[in-house]
Amino acid sequence: MSDPSDTDAERHTAKMAKRKAVQDAEVASKAIEKGVLLVHTGPGKGKSTAAFGLALRALGHGWRIGVVQFIKGAWKTGECDALRMFGDQVSWHTMGEGFTWETQDKARDIRAAERAWAKAKELMADSSIRLLILDELNIALRYDYLPLEDVIETLRTRRPDLHVVVTGRNAKPELIALADGVTEMAAVKHHFATGVKAQEGIEF
Repeated sequence: MSDPSDTDAERHTAKMAKRKAVQDAEVASKAIEKGVLLVHTGPGKGKSTAAFGLALRALGHGWRIGVVQFIKGAWKTGECDALRMFGDQVSWHTMGEGFTWETQDKARDIRAAERAWAKAKELMADSSIRLLILDELNIALRYDYLPLEDVIETLRTRRPDLHVVVTGRNAKPELIALADGVTEMAAVKHHFATGVKAQEGIEF
């Protein structure tokens, strides 16, 4: 008579073998290779953080990447300093002048967004850039600082090998429809709500 633990192990092995066959078939059925458009949105923390994690992965494969930050001002951040250690592999551009409640000047905000979008187009045309992060572009679109039609058409007609990540709350439905992948960060719990301040290494 077999040991019950041996029976459990055999069942587990058989179950995992079936699961592997299904998984292998699923992977084998995917043959398209292209630049993807990813959108990180939602009220939860981690949208830009996830994008910079992807940047690190790309850099590890030897890719050259671009970053254009909309809205955000030129304050010192750990991700900027860390990624700039990669030298010419990273083309980093912080183009915002701060959030709208800081600037309190809509015309100025629009001009900053337009400069950032021009830089984004320039990097899209640079064939050496394989991944482009458009950080907080969703916020610029939410406040109508940029023409949505131009942004959508430019992203739709970008060169086919370019990967783009767009971050920020309140992604426009048109952008979500165009994207290859959309992740919505849910705000389940945030330490800021209990009085914990923004801290170096966690928020910036």
